[in-house]
Amino acid sequence: MQDGRQQMKQRHFILHKPPRFICQFIYEGKRKGSKGLLGELYDFPKGTMSIGRLDENSEGLLFLTTDGKVSQAIRSGHYEKEYYVQVDGIITQEAIEELQKGVIIGLKGGIKYKTKPCKARLVHDFGDLPIIARKMRKDVHGPTSWASVTLTEGKFRQVRKMTAAVGFPTLQLFRIRIGNVYLDLPQGQVKEVASLL
Repeated sequence: MQDGRQQMKQRHFILHKPPRFICQFIYEGKRKGSKGLLGELYDFPKGTMSIGRLDENSEGLLFLTTDGKVSQAIRSGHYEKEYYVQVDGIITQEAIEELQKGVIIGLKGGIKYKTKPCKARLVHDFGDLPIIARKMRKDVHGPTSWASVTLTEGKFRQVRKMTAAVGFPTLQLFRIRIGNVYLDLPQGQVKEVASLL
């Protein structure tokens, strides 16, 4: 007789995470405040987990699953994750090339880490992506620009730390792609899919 857990059909979801939501179903802090939880966006089944995370202020594509093996496979480093970032200032080609080669960022405990070489480029428009750029500050603070950064690793707040390391702090961040799956849902929307791989 098969284990009941093996007989249970695994379920998979794609979400366009809005800002001010944390990638948790239970809040572990002292006070929730204005932060939203993923379970407020959809009636996910018991045992659903997010695959990787987007910080509270970041937006975009998030995979969720009830299958730990699928989660592990996608987090393994074999799948590219592409981000569009709005940065403070007009990012230069020199900064883009620095990002491509890898930069030194700080990790927990004061550890210095050099990021792996990655893909990076300037972004001039969003095409058909369902991205709504929010006004992050007053125009008097100077111009902003957009870049794409594509990684196969995922250290804590890595993209934000990388753009800061080359002199262009991130103001707004969207994950627009995981592997071959692009963001195609309006903000806050969820769809169930047969497979994520």
